[in-house]
Amino acid sequence: MNLLYNFPMKKFLLSLLDLIYKKRCYFCKKSNDNSVFCDKCYETLYMNSVSAKDICKSVNIFCAGKYEKTMQKLIRGVKYHNQKELAFYQAKFMSEYFNKLKLNKNYQVIPVPLYKDRQKKRGYNHMELVGEEFCKLTGMKLNTKLITRIKDTKPQYRLNKTERMENLKNAFVVHSEFLEKDLDILVIDDIFTTGSTFESMIEEFNKNKIFNITCLATASAN
Repeated sequence: MNLLYNFPMKKFLLSLLDLIYKKRCYFCKKSNDNSVFCDKCYETLYMNSVSAKDICKSVNIFCAGKYEKTMQKLIRGVKYHNQKELAFYQAKFMSEYFNKLKLNKNYQVIPVPLYKDRQKKRGYNHMELVGEEFCKLTGMKLNTKLITRIKDTKPQYRLNKTERMENLKNAFVVHSEFLEKDLDILVIDDIFTTGSTFESMIEEFNKNKIFNITCLATASAN
């Protein structure tokens, strides 16, 4: 008799646990898709046209989307609010855009590095998380050792173009021994505003005679 009663009770309890622990969308808070980023919200991300947003020192800079609404919440969630699970979706959006470019090159993926103290305080580099997922989706190789940030720069968002470049002066150093010589460089970042971070990294690469570079941001701020 106990087994007869226990089976429906067990089934009910399992269904209740599924309901309690079902994932809710970080954006609309609904649990229909049992995902932190439901299909309906993902489809609201605006994808840019397949063309370079800017060119810096002969390097094409591409931006997958626009920094607005859902995209803004996605990037800020990964970057500031420890929503590491969302890194997959940021990488997915970037990879979908990048595949449309059809550049037909083999790349090593270089996430923009954080200064060591800032990364220690935050607990992770958000772009490394995105880079890991991006490489899983594209089959590219992640390289986090080629270039490091050696200067604790000020936050860029309050600075103009000139101040940004001064802020980033001598901020990066290349370790050429970690260069995969048979692969081109793909630098990835989250937000493109004036391009100062990309420009500073490109300059450092060029100083070390590294020129086969492409840059890709998740979104453009303008």
